[in-house]
Amino acid sequence: MNDEMLDLLQDPYTQDRLELRNGILINPSNGRQYFCANEYYSFVNDEEIIGNNKKYSSLYDKIAWIYNLANRIYFFFKFGNEYKARSEYLKELEINNGDKVLEVSIGTGDNLPYLNHNSYFYGIDISKGMLKMAVKHLNKWKIPAYLFRCQAEKLPFQDNTFDVVFHIGGINYFNDKQNAIYEMIRVAKPGTKIMIVDETEKCISEIYQKNPFSKAYYQDKNEAIIPLELVPSTMEDISVNIVNDGLFYCITFRKPI
Repeated sequence: MNDEMLDLLQDPYTQDRLELRNGILINPSNGRQYFCANEYYSFVNDEEIIGNNKKYSSLYDKIAWIYNLANRIYFFFKFGNEYKARSEYLKELEINNGDKVLEVSIGTGDNLPYLNHNSYFYGIDISKGMLKMAVKHLNKWKIPAYLFRCQAEKLPFQDNTFDVVFHIGGINYFNDKQNAIYEMIRVAKPGTKIMIVDETEKCISEIYQKNPFSKAYYQDKNEAIIPLELVPSTMEDISVNIVNDGLFYCITFRKPI
């Protein structure tokens, strides 16, 4: 980790600046330490994860090993190929050369191959299984990225840090959707376009509730209500589109300058 990367970080619980000592991130105010393992720093312990965050991180830990393959097969038969499916919402991103790009809930990293590689990628996720696969895939694809384990409601970054902030899949079942959105806004630079994508009720009922691996986790499709009302009215250019044959919603808005 270089000094520029360190300058972007803060303690997600106290907002204090962090110091790097012998490869360990330390909050000098309270002595709390954050360790790097498996090529990513962790800002959350298993015992701190509760509620839906615990439930769904457990699910993704279990399915991480097959997640990419399952997506590729599904996208092929449903949309023709993975690029065609993902481009319906990834085209909304405004990524210029040299931009700092944050993906909240990066999963296995499978969106990054379709983005501008002349930018700097950062990703967070709550699932150790998904982050492990993200490290494996990004090394294989030779796509550099800084990865962190944390909760979306408590991002370990300074205010006004990123040129691009986006989230795909997961917010429907976060413990605190509202605070996750506030955090995405907080770490985005003024003028940044923010994108939030997740499953619709159609996706829950037609796919997840019929899949033997996931149906026990998705009993209530009403959780997939589009959280447009959680986007602060002070944001600009707020819009929502339904994409991928009605399976996903895509909310975009811009942080005011």
